[in-house]
Amino acid sequence: MSDSSPYGGTGTVRHEAVMGTVVTFDVRAPAPARGIRATAESVEVAVQAAVGWLHWVDLTFSTYQYGSEVNRLDRGELAVAECSVEVRQILSLCHELDKATGGFFDAWATARFDPSGVVKGWSIEQASSILVAAGFPDHAIDGGGDVRLRGRPGPGQYWHVGVRHPCYPGAYSAALSLAEGAVATSGTYQRGAHVVNPRTGRPATELLAVTLVGPELTITDAYATAALAMGAEAPALLAGLDGYEAQVVSEQGRGWSTPGFKRLARQLLGSSSPATGGL
Repeated sequence: MSDSSPYGGTGTVRHEAVMGTVVTFDVRAPAPARGIRATAESVEVAVQAAVGWLHWVDLTFSTYQYGSEVNRLDRGELAVAECSVEVRQILSLCHELDKATGGFFDAWATARFDPSGVVKGWSIEQASSILVAAGFPDHAIDGGGDVRLRGRPGPGQYWHVGVRHPCYPGAYSAALSLAEGAVATSGTYQRGAHVVNPRTGRPATELLAVTLVGPELTITDAYATAALAMGAEAPALLAGLDGYEAQVVSEQGRGWSTPGFKRLARQLLGSSSPATGGL
C-alpha cells in the first residue's frame, strides 16, 4: 500500500474504488513533535477504517442499489424514525441546505430523494476525521475531485490541488496551494448534465463547472452543487459566502472567480496555451 507520495516526500498512498469513483488517500507520518509513533500497521488500520466507512456509506446512501436505506425510505418502505442516525442527519441537512440556498440545493428535484449532492463531501469529511482520531492529522483525501486537506504534507509545505479545465482535457484552470481546507468541483464536463435546476425541472447546463474552496468539505461540496444548479445566478450566491472562494466556468468557456480565489490560484482561464502538466 505504501509508495512515494505525489506531493513530495514519503507517504502512504491508497486508491479505493467506492461510491462510483476512485478515492485516493495520501497519509503522512506524524512529525516527531506531535509525539505520535506511526507504524505501517497503524497506518493500515487507520486507512482501512476510513475505507470501511466509505463502503458503508455507499451501501446505505446509493441511489443505484435497490435495497439501500435511502431507496427504501424513498419508496416508503422505511419510516424516517426507522432510519439510521446518519440517514436522519443527512435528511435534516438537506432541508437546511434547501433553505440556505434559496431552494437551489433540492434533494427532491428529480421527484425522488437523492442526497448525492452532499453525501460524498460529508462522507469524505467523516473519513478525514477517522484518520485524525487515529493519530494521522496530516493527510489529503481526493474523492473524484472533491478534496479534503488536513495539516501539512511536510514541515512548512502546502498541499497543491489542480483544478481541471472543463474545456481542455488534461489541462488545468487553476493551481491551488492550501495548508488546510476543502476543494469541491461540480460540473457537467465529465458526468454530463446530472444536476437539475429545481426552478425549471430541467438539467442545469448554463455552467460547465463550479469550484469552491472552503474550510470543510460537507458544506463546500453542497454549495458547489447548488451553484451549478443556479447557472448564471451562481456568482451572486458565491460572492456572498463568507469563508468561501469560488471559480465558475460558463457554457461558453468564460471564467469568473472571487478575489480570494485569485489569491489562492495561478489563473489559466482564457490563456492561449493552457497548462497540461500535473501539479
